[in-house]
Amino acid sequence: MNLLPVPAAPAEVVSLDRAKAYAAEARSDRTRKAYASAFGMFVAWCRSVGANPVPAEPTAVAAYVAHLADTGRKPATINLHVAAIAAVHRAAGFDVPTASEAVKATQRGVRRTLGTRQVRKAPVTAETLKKALRKIPDDLSGARDRALLLIGFAAALRRSELVALDVADLERVPDGIIVHVRRSKTDQDGQGQEIAVPRGGKLKPCDALDAWLAAAKITAGPVFRPVNKGGRVGSDRLTDRSVADIVKRHVGAAGLDASLFSGHSLRAGFVTSALAAGADVLKVMHVTRHTAVTTLQKYDRRARAFDDHAGRKFL
Repeated sequence: MNLLPVPAAPAEVVSLDRAKAYAAEARSDRTRKAYASAFGMFVAWCRSVGANPVPAEPTAVAAYVAHLADTGRKPATINLHVAAIAAVHRAAGFDVPTASEAVKATQRGVRRTLGTRQVRKAPVTAETLKKALRKIPDDLSGARDRALLLIGFAAALRRSELVALDVADLERVPDGIIVHVRRSKTDQDGQGQEIAVPRGGKLKPCDALDAWLAAAKITAGPVFRPVNKGGRVGSDRLTDRSVADIVKRHVGAAGLDASLFSGHSLRAGFVTSALAAGADVLKVMHVTRHTAVTTLQKYDRRARAFDDHAGRKFL
């Protein structure tokens, strides 16, 4: 793919206030960080080719899109960079160069060339989780990891929601625990969402959570915290990355390929397990807080891929 011509223009040093203008449009801390990183790369590229990053010419942005594709970026990553450039320009009061046909045509060409199929990580289903739990050691770190895996799964939490939990967010009721999610990807105004976690008779997520809190002597503040090699519990909360590491470590210990799993695997695993067990889609959405049934279809297709298969009687 050839780069589109970039108009010769003196490099412009973007003011700090303007460079951070995207923050007004970002939906979460994670989005702000992603936009900051993406826009920073665009600024560096513009300086290397003598183009203005703000306001940017559409032909320069189209050339940058081609550059990202030529250097191995995936379509989803390229879309993030385009969104970051658009957000900065919109917030700074400039025309949005990404809306031009030059940029859109380049994006279409990238999608046709590279394809748009996303590599989905494997879900940690109920059966997978059972295998992983058997291998978790009976020490303080093990108690934390057991609780984290089970609550993340049972409440279908995003990893950012899981590590953001405080003791005050856990409401004890006779049938289990109501988890109060103060802010999430789909609730940026912070209205709050409630998720019921049953006590359960098999995996028993509430018991695992209580065991961790008691062993760690946690009565307030972050629920999931670091545990050092000496068995001392920290006061800070775990990071998003920690969730993925814990998932990978324990599915790997259970004999599975850890590279196939991620922090999202717990949430995806609940959906997959619930649909495979015949749960009503609307009931599943009460837990996952998805706002569109269509979002769950990809999980349902996988969970029921062999149910009443068209070739069952002759294959």
